[in-house]
Amino acid sequence: MTNAERAPSLVDATDDSPQSMKRVAVASFIGTVIEFYDFGIYGTAAALVFPHVFFPALGPAAGAVASFATFGVAFGARPFGSLLFGHFGDRLGRKRTLIATLLLMGVATLLVGLMPTADRIGAWAPLLIVVLRILQGLAAGGEFAGAVLFASENAPKAKRGFWAMFPSFGGGGAILLANGVFFLTSASMSDKALVDWGWRIPFIGSIILVAVGLWVRLKTEETPVFKHAVSRAGTYRFPFIEAFKSQPRQILLATGTAMMCMVLTYVGGTYLVGYGTHTLELSSTSVLSCTMLGGVTISIGVVVGGLLSDRIGRRWVIVGTACVAIVWTLMLFPILEHRSLWAFAVGVPVTMFISGVATGPLGAFLSELFHTRFRYTAAGFSYSLAAMLGGAIPPLVAPLIIQSYGGFAFGVLMAAVCILSLVCVLAIGETRQQSLEDDTALTSA
Repeated sequence: MTNAERAPSLVDATDDSPQSMKRVAVASFIGTVIEFYDFGIYGTAAALVFPHVFFPALGPAAGAVASFATFGVAFGARPFGSLLFGHFGDRLGRKRTLIATLLLMGVATLLVGLMPTADRIGAWAPLLIVVLRILQGLAAGGEFAGAVLFASENAPKAKRGFWAMFPSFGGGGAILLANGVFFLTSASMSDKALVDWGWRIPFIGSIILVAVGLWVRLKTEETPVFKHAVSRAGTYRFPFIEAFKSQPRQILLATGTAMMCMVLTYVGGTYLVGYGTHTLELSSTSVLSCTMLGGVTISIGVVVGGLLSDRIGRRWVIVGTACVAIVWTLMLFPILEHRSLWAFAVGVPVTMFISGVATGPLGAFLSELFHTRFRYTAAGFSYSLAAMLGGAIPPLVAPLIIQSYGGFAFGVLMAAVCILSLVCVLAIGETRQQSLEDDTALTSA
C-alpha cells in the first residue's frame, strides 16, 4: 500500500465538529481583525491627521497626496510579503507563518504610534514612516491567504464558503473597529489635541489586540490538508516558481477577479474618509460615523456572500455582484456630489455592502483554485497584487482625476475595474466542488 493510499482523506483528516470549526473560525477572525485594524488605522490617520503631522511643509493638498502615497507604499510591499510568507507557509506550515505575520504587524504599528513628528526630526519622520509602512505591507501580504487557508483547509466541503469567509468578516470588523476608535478619540478631544497626540492612541493601543491574537493562534493546530500533503509528497523548495510553472493563468485571473473587491473597499473605506472631510467639508465625526456604518454593512455583505456561495457557487455570487457594482460605481460620485450628510451616509455603506458580498466567496474561491503545496504563495500573491492594483492605485489617482474631470470620471475607472473582474471570474469557472486535496483538477481550469 502506498503512502497516498494509507493517508486519510480530507473528510477523515478534518475534525468538522462544530466546536472544532468554531475554534478555527475564531482564530481566523481575530487574527485578521488585528492585522487589518493595524493596517486600516493608518488609512484613517492618513486621511485625517498625517498631512499635518508628517507633511506640514507641503500644504494641505500636496500633504494629503503625500500622506496617501505612504499609505500606498504598503500595497506595493504586499505582493513581496505574500511571496516571503507564502514561501514559509507552504514549507513550514500555516500556523507558524501566521504567528510571524501577526508579530511583524503589531511591532510596526506600535512604532508608528511612537514615531516623532516632522516638527521634531524633520525629513526623517516621513522616511521612517515609509519603512514602517513597508513592514506593515509585508505582514498584510502574508496574513490574508494564511488566515483563509487556515479556515478553508479545516472546513467541511459543503460549508467551505461559510467558514472561509471568517477572515474577510474579520476585515469588516477591523474597518468598524479602526474607525470606531478614531471616532471616540476625535470626539473626546479638540482637533488640536488629536493632531498633537491623540492620533497615537489607536496605534499604541493595538498592542493589546496583538497579545490576544497571539494567544489565540498559539492555541491552534496546523491544518490537516497541509499535514496530509506534506506527508504524502513533501514540500516544494521554491513554491512560487512551482506556482507560476503550474498555474500562471489562474494566478492572473484570480488577481483580476479580486481587484473589484479592493477598489470598492479601499475607495469606500479609506479614500472617502478624506473626500468627505476635505472636499465635501463634512465634519470628521460625521464621516467616521458613516464609515463605521460601512464596516457594519461590509461585514453583513461578507456573510451573505459566503452563505450564497455554498448554495449557488462562488462564481455566480461574484458575477452577480460585479454586475451590480458596475452600475453602482457610475452612480456613486453623482450621489456624493449633493454634498450632504445623507448622500454620504448612503454612498459609503452601499459601496461597502457590495464589496462585502463580492469578498464573501473570495476565501473559498482562492483556496479551491490552487494546489495545496503552493496554495499559500499563489493565493496570497494573487490577493496582494489585486490589493496593489485595485486598492492602492485608484485612491492615489482619485484626487487628480476628480479635480481634472469630475467624480463621474473616477466612477468610470471604478466601473472598468469591476468589468475586468467580471471577465476574469467568467474565464475561471466554478470551483465549489473542488477538493482541496486534489492537485490535478485545476491545472487546466
